[in-house]
Amino acid sequence: MSVWIAISLTAVGCYLVKLLGLPAPAGLLERPLVKRLAALLPVALLAALTAQQAFSDGQHLPLDAEAAGVAAAAVALVLRAPFPLVVGAAVVVTAGVRALGG
Repeated sequence: MSVWIAISLTAVGCYLVKLLGLPAPAGLLERPLVKRLAALLPVALLAALTAQQAFSDGQHLPLDAEAAGVAAAAVALVLRAPFPLVVGAAVVVTAGVRALGG
């Protein structure tokens, strides 16, 4: 599947979901499950895009400096580090692995 076909289908799907949400009753939108899904969906999409960009290279899965940086960021997140420290850890580890020839 072409990347542009996937992007076009995703854009149309997002537009249709937004269009279907307009006539939705307010009671439906106030449910806790709907609120939780609406809060978590952008995070999940961003994580998926980050993983796709960091780990895909054509048809194979390279584990290189970018993967090490993402792993360092994940460890920092698990340790509940502040966001600037998470980003800093990812940058330092990625640069270190690249400097060592990875």
